[in-house]
Amino acid sequence: MQNRLKNITKSRLFWPLMALALMIVFNIIFVDDFLKIEIKDGNLFGRIIDIINRAAPLMLMAIGMTLVIATGGTDLSVGSVAAISGALVCSLIGGDFKGVAQHPFAVAILAALAVSLLAGAWNGFLVGKLGIQPVVATLILFVAGRGIAQLITEGQIITVYYKPFAFLGGFAPGIPIPFSIIIVAIVLTIVLLVLKKTALGLFIESVGVNATSSRFTGISVTKIKFLVYTFSGLCAGIAGLIISSMIRAADANNAGLMSEMDAILAVAIGGTSMAGGRFSIGASMIGALIVQSITTTLYAVGVSAQVLPLIKAIVVIAICLVQAEEFRRKAFGIFAKKGGVQNEKAAAKL
Repeated sequence: MQNRLKNITKSRLFWPLMALALMIVFNIIFVDDFLKIEIKDGNLFGRIIDIINRAAPLMLMAIGMTLVIATGGTDLSVGSVAAISGALVCSLIGGDFKGVAQHPFAVAILAALAVSLLAGAWNGFLVGKLGIQPVVATLILFVAGRGIAQLITEGQIITVYYKPFAFLGGFAPGIPIPFSIIIVAIVLTIVLLVLKKTALGLFIESVGVNATSSRFTGISVTKIKFLVYTFSGLCAGIAGLIISSMIRAADANNAGLMSEMDAILAVAIGGTSMAGGRFSIGASMIGALIVQSITTTLYAVGVSAQVLPLIKAIVVIAICLVQAEEFRRKAFGIFAKKGGVQNEKAAAKL
């Protein structure tokens, strides 16, 4: 029995799931009607549905970020790439008050995704081919990306009245759950199948553990890094489509703002080492739900937007400490010593 418990606690999903469970319990106690789910016009509504829907863009970014971090890198540009994607798709569809798209919907989406792939490929070229430090390489688009988005929208917030565009971040006809959740499920399934059915996952881990040794064993480190950064750009582009669909507009300044930090937090909470190596996509998904749950919960209990980052940081630090094996060992050691001292004193009195 003891061995089983040890095996369970060693699972990568255990501590993220525990943290998520604590968040759910907190919400049940302090947030009214947290578990309440209603059906209106054939669609599901409720706080839980809202959290998952709002977490969809972050979950997509976390998928790409997990693979990037697994190679020993990081991608600071995902928020800006999301802004570029949203700006381009809204510009191509247009702000016609009659709800008529200026360009075909499919063309607008494909163009936005193509630009996102190009942005990711740019990061991959700088990191993989030129050997630039990931933080420096992705910082270029982090700084310039929103400027590019502003150029696309000409500094305006473009409101889209084309109804099918709202389906990406909302409810599509005949589907009771937000369509963004289905998009995440499709991307997640494809990624997991590729990682399980091919050796790509092992190659990514190998590059993260030791890039030099991986190169000597015949693994193309350049191609692996190029691939993961390109895919991260694609994930950010899809997230940008969902974000702009939710507000039905292109907001180059605020779309995806600070989402790169949330994506990195989600991966870290999921237990993936920031130094690279072993990773878990599933744990990162749970981490994304935790991060979004913290944000939604704090707003629900009345925390102001100014104080939110501080409280959020404290909660995240607490979660990371609980997940850290070394911290748990030392904490339990202190409690064990205190317990031992109290037992000795009781025995001396007797």
